Amino acid sequence: MNDRSDKLFSARLSDMVSTAERNGTYAFSMFLDERQCAEAEMWCRRNIGELKYMLWGGFPDARRKMLAVYPYYCEEYVKEDYPFVCITFTYRREDRLTHRDFLGTFMGMQLKREVIGDIVVAEGETQVFATEVAARLITSTVSKIGRTGVKVCDDKPFELETEQEYKKISGTVASLRLDCIVSLAAHISRENAAKLIRSDKVDVNHFTASSLSQELHEGDTVSVRGSGRYILSGVNGVSSKGRIHIDLLKYI
Repeated sequence: MNDRSDKLFSARLSDMVSTAERNGTYAFSMFLDERQCAEAEMWCRRNIGELKYMLWGGFPDARRKMLAVYPYYCEEYVKEDYPFVCITFTYRREDRLTHRDFLGTFMGMQLKREVIGDIVVAEGETQVFATEVAARLITSTVSKIGRTGVKVCDDKPFELETEQEYKKISGTVASLRLDCIVSLAAHISRENAAKLIRSDKVDVNHFTASSLSQELHEGDTVSVRGSGRYILSGVNGVSSKGRIHIDLLKYI
């Protein structure tokens, strides 16, 4: 985010707090992406006072989530009251639909990205989270995704497997500096890794990296534009030449 969008985002969160305090009930955001979720979490920790907050996207590993801000006495029922719907699409197993196919259909309907949550695709079935208004439009008008006929319903619970698959990358680095990690992850020189970082094309834990020398730790997530997303999953000691053995997991 730039400074202007940061201020607008903070203003929206402040409005949510005011609404929750004034009405004594929940205030909900639209769907937030992973970076916005991280921003919202940091902001809430500093600014919501005695209110509570929750980020939820319909299942534990959801990437896109809504923020709820609410008084403590609403906490027991907050997940049940989130204003989104799980939509289930069924189709022939041989029709290989993708996340992009579904998102393209929704964008073609002039729906904004913020009204659509996670899209989980399986063989012959896809489940999508959408705001209540968007869900009504989708269920009443969509009968095809691309050229593929689909059946649509909004009365099934979320049931698809969401386990992330990874490719393991092992190697050694001179240090745990960001430029070293990016070099190994993307199979490029440290010089080219440095260029990517300086061009704001690398994120660490969903925030744009600003320093080549930022030190990473186990569990940190690195996104490299044009290459992919990685988790620093292991730091495994030092070689006889002083290089550090590390493991990365690449999202696939």
